[in-house]
Amino acid sequence: MIYELKTYDLKTRRLGEFEKLFEEALEKRKNYSALGAFWHTEIGLLNQVVQVWPYDNLEECIRVGEAVNKEKVWPSRLTDCVMEAHCDIMTPLTISPPLTPCNVGPYFEMRTYTYVSGELPTLIKNWENAIDIRLPFGPVTALWISTLGALNKFVHIWPYRSLDSRMEIRHQAEATGLYPPNIRALKEGGRNYELHRQENKILMPANFSPIQ
Repeated sequence: MIYELKTYDLKTRRLGEFEKLFEEALEKRKNYSALGAFWHTEIGLLNQVVQVWPYDNLEECIRVGEAVNKEKVWPSRLTDCVMEAHCDIMTPLTISPPLTPCNVGPYFEMRTYTYVSGELPTLIKNWENAIDIRLPFGPVTALWISTLGALNKFVHIWPYRSLDSRMEIRHQAEATGLYPPNIRALKEGGRNYELHRQENKILMPANFSPIQ
């Protein structure tokens, strides 16, 4: 399983128009493959849309993309709303749950870490070893590594019922003394993974997103 993560930076005041046009075309687009999630930013860089499309493999992703373009599934007016677009292919960690329709939000925290080249094995080991500390306090939506596009990216997405519950859950996990993952790694004789950059944004789902 892979996930096509598409990010669109929209022109100001065009979010509503973009989502309306997208929703109108979505029914036809579903004939090619299912939408995984559709969010827009609430906190962070505004006027940004995040789409997720699941595929069995890269070959399916390419085949569907070519078919959609050939059949002109999306209305041309969508591009009128867009300033920039980015696409990354993400591979889930073994501890990442499948992306399935659910109601766990409506707030989703998307954290993107750019790790130093060569640090991926340590990052994966630390997260695999510590995820059991975090999950009792709340579920995770995604734990993904970029394989095409912007490389050396680790994306983790967490759902919350409210922004207050986000803070409560983070404090509860940290109070264990074994989270974030590097804390447990250091206590057990491991080491931190090195990062170049950390980014964070709060997303909210469109009304047609399978994940709410």
